Amino acid sequence: MNLNEKAIAVCPGTYDPVTNGHLDVIRRTASLYDEVVVAVVNRAVRKSGVLFDIEERLAFIEHAIEGFENVRAEAFSTLVVEFARSVGARAIVKGLRAISDFEYELEMNQLNRRQDPEIESVYLMASPLYSFLSSSGVKELATFGGRIDDLVPDEVAKRLQEELRR
Repeated sequence: MNLNEKAIAVCPGTYDPVTNGHLDVIRRTASLYDEVVVAVVNRAVRKSGVLFDIEERLAFIEHAIEGFENVRAEAFSTLVVEFARSVGARAIVKGLRAISDFEYELEMNQLNRRQDPEIESVYLMASPLYSFLSSSGVKELATFGGRIDDLVPDEVAKRLQEELRR
């Protein structure tokens, strides 16, 4: 990397919905890189249908990252390494919560390195406060009236309760 070149990282995910755990990883990534692109998957293969459409997921993230000068959100529908390359990123940053995350991410890292060995995968351990937190867990809690106000941004909690009450 040229010393004048910006260090850019991509934080990919479905973000359906964005959680405080996601935001913790994004905040920590923003302190390590000059620029961070929160890459919101528009078509997920691993996960079934999403609750929120791409525009709403992007809006949730954009609102949550308003105070971060070096972070922006963008949708993508390609391989994550292709997206990273297109925005000039040299790193894909993901959070790891448990062994199951590690096993999946190890496999993805190997596949991504085959596509572009110049793009590194970087993993941040989940903060203890969020080590149990997942979007699917939040949706399940919200479905059955559980308390989620400390797990997601306020507007996400409100929309989840509206959407899942139907």
